Amino acid sequence: MPDELQERSGVTVLMCDPAGPPVATTQDALDLIGAAFAGAEVVVMPAGRLDERFFSLGTRFAGDIMQKFVNYRLRLVVMGDISAQLAASDSLRALVHESNQGAHIWFVPDLDTLDSRLRTS
Repeated sequence: MPDELQERSGVTVLMCDPAGPPVATTQDALDLIGAAFAGAEVVVMPAGRLDERFFSLGTRFAGDIMQKFVNYRLRLVVMGDISAQLAASDSLRALVHESNQGAHIWFVPDLDTLDSRLRTS
């Protein structure tokens, strides 16, 4: 399935294909932001498409990617199981917790959680 726009809980989201190309550079993120300008308010990125550097906060890759989405006023949702990365990093656990308290960047395990969050946002 290619990346596609979907209406979920009354919000237009760009659902990124889990089998799509990896997001390994800030340009890759900007390409997704450009695709989202077709009408999406939220980009849902499968965790498996993110380069492992995203989950190693010392690389600053996650911060760079997240800042791009904030600058362009798009919400980013990282969806999938990141329990192994969370277990390996107190810093990442804190980032995920803080992000999930806000409105711009969320980390969710599945579509049901995404839909629930969208309904209450």
